[in-house]
Amino acid sequence: MSKRPINLNLLTIRFPITAIVSIWHRISGFFLFLVIPVFLAVIALTLQSPEAFFTVKTCFRHPLIKLFILGFLLALFYHLLAGIRHLLMDAGIAEELKSARWSAGLVIVLAIVFTGWMGIYLW
Repeated sequence: MSKRPINLNLLTIRFPITAIVSIWHRISGFFLFLVIPVFLAVIALTLQSPEAFFTVKTCFRHPLIKLFILGFLLALFYHLLAGIRHLLMDAGIAEELKSARWSAGLVIVLAIVFTGWMGIYLW
């Protein structure tokens, strides 16, 4: 039997940035899987009548809805950029530790920048 310590508490483990990016890629994908059908239903609702369109337009002016849309955009941009990063790494690009860390940080920064850029138009 091995005498190595076993730490199963995920809150005490310090994950590298590459692991964090990978985990959040999965979480953002799951969030998008749940939210995209809701947005499709809202789009379908706007096509039913002019009154329904203006009702949805009025709802989208609420600050909480705008915050939810910003969260959706952050998840969308993050998932897109992290997915491109994973595809590039599958192709053998940026597989070394230094470039993998750099690209992981770039994914986080670009997702925040793109979300902020779209948030300017939203707010």
